[in-house]
Amino acid sequence: MSIIFIRQGPAPGGAGISLFLAAAVLALVYAAPGAPLRAQTRPFVSVTSRHDFAATLQKLAAAARDNRIGVVTRASAQRGAASIGVKIPGNQVWGLFAPRFAVRMLRASVAAGFEAPVRLYIIEAPGGMVTVRYRKPSVVFAPYRNKELDAMARELDTIFRRVTDAVR
Repeated sequence: MSIIFIRQGPAPGGAGISLFLAAAVLALVYAAPGAPLRAQTRPFVSVTSRHDFAATLQKLAAAARDNRIGVVTRASAQRGAASIGVKIPGNQVWGLFAPRFAVRMLRASVAAGFEAPVRLYIIEAPGGMVTVRYRKPSVVFAPYRNKELDAMARELDTIFRRVTDAVR
């Protein structure tokens, strides 16, 4: 770890050097040493639902069952907010996974267990539009650079697409 001291006051070379140093410090702070670029790139798939929030939840749950993947975790921000007397639009995070994938994942990489379950983020905008977002499992598991995990993640990509297709 490097520590950089920057003196206060005008920089000898002007503002350009100060901005350069600030950018360099930020780059050092946020860089993950040795991490491949693909591990730092975490794009989302975003699906706009044609249903209201409650119907979207029902359709996602049914599609998960139909695709033999479990909703193993549910976190509900709107229920949490309601518990303190605040009403917010629907906002939930679901974790999807299945024992058959857990066994394969752990055989391939115990460290990859940190990534399970793979999450769906279900968001209701103030106007009522519902969006479902997730990171493709192939992106989630890519940093492990493991052929068995990659094959499993491609299967999960298909399942997540099928689950979210239920609300398109």
